[in-house]
Amino acid sequence: MKLYIETERLLLREWTPNDLPTFIKMNQDPEVMEFFPKILDSKESINFYQRICKEFDKVKYGLFAVEKKSDHKFIGYTGLHKTDFPANFTPCIEIGWRLIKDVWNQGYATEAAKACLQYGFINLNIKEIYSFTAAINKRSERIMQKIGLQKIGEFDHPNIISENRLCRHVLYKSSF
Repeated sequence: MKLYIETERLLLREWTPNDLPTFIKMNQDPEVMEFFPKILDSKESINFYQRICKEFDKVKYGLFAVEKKSDHKFIGYTGLHKTDFPANFTPCIEIGWRLIKDVWNQGYATEAAKACLQYGFINLNIKEIYSFTAAINKRSERIMQKIGLQKIGEFDHPNIISENRLCRHVLYKSSF
């Protein structure tokens, strides 16, 4: 298992099949998935896991598995992903995260995302990193602010119907 980033409390590493049960459970949790278009069933989570692994093989970065150093438990992911849906800021590199709710409000998402942002700028020589979320997802927006991203606007996500409460998104960016 390759370790990419180590922080004070976390390991950001490649994925293993042992991560799948918690990953599937996380993607089926209505609170975790509140600001995503849908809850993922087991098959969809497995397909997502396989896409994450393939992306690492192809471009050598992606969504890192996040593990707590204290107990070596998988708690979710954070990482970088190439986004190319039609928008005036794409294609771009996006930073994103999703953690199990048991670890919310402990600073793990901020700690992991901050380290991942630096990894993207310093190790991967990425010049601009974006992040976006549904405008009503204030928890995720606060993380964007805490890691130093600047709000540059809002947009309607082209893959979400306009009547959906998740369509309107906030857009943040950081440059190196």
